[in-house]
Formats: sequence, structure tokens, C-alpha cells
Amino acid sequence: MRGSPTYSGHLVSYRGRCSASGASVVAIDNKIEQAMDLVKSHLMYAVREEVEVLKEQIKELYERNSVLERENAVLKSLANSDQLSQLSSQLASPGSTSPQQPAAGSAPVPAPAPQEAGQPLPLPLPHQPNVSSA
Repeated sequence: MRGSPTYSGHLVSYRGRCSASGASVVAIDNKIEQAMDLVKSHLMYAVREEVEVLKEQIKELYERNSVLERENAVLKSLANSDQLSQLSSQLASPGSTSPQQPAAGSAPVPAPAPQEAGQPLPLPLPHQPNVSSA
């Protein structure tokens, strides 16, 4: 039956289906690859955008930390040694979260005058962290 036309007809039609199916598999693979590239580029864009937001938050937090450190230094300079030791003992006992009232003979700590916006205290700034762009 090797030379029969029916057999060779089936063989030709099978080869045609295989090559058509192979071409469609390649086309599907190409579309999947394109979709993956698109997902990758969107993901990279979103990550870069988030990194920029986080850098800005780090910068703001660093600036806020610097202001608080300067305020803390001023408050420490205005407090007397009894008040500082009382504060140290409060920090040493973690169960106490509310500030203790001053003892009956001690003077209350005066509240510092509110600082105008844009006028930082004249204290040196610590080294800023290096935040490079991605």
C-alpha cells in the first residue's frame, strides 16, 4: 500500500495540518511574549513611580526628624537637671506612658514659644542619607 494514492493523500494532509498547527503555535508564542513584555514594562513603570513616591516620603521624614531633633536639643537645654532625671526615670520604666505631675516644690517646665514656620533653630544638621534616583 505504499504507493496507494489514499495513503499519500493522508500523509500530505497530515503534514499540512502539522505545519499549520506549528505556525499557529509560533504565533501564539509570539503573542504571549508580547503580552509578557507589555506586563513587564507596565510593572517597571509602576515600580519606578512607587520608588519616586517613597524617596519623597523619606526626604520629608528626614526633614521632620531633623526638626524634632533640634526641638529636642532646645528643650533639653531649657530643662534643669531634676526635670531631666525625672524624664530619664520615666523612660526607664516602660509601664508609665503618661507624664508624671511635678512634685509639690518643683517648678513646672515652661512650654517653649511656638516657632514661626520657615525659621529653623540654629543647630547643625546631621548628615543626610544618600538617596539616588533609580
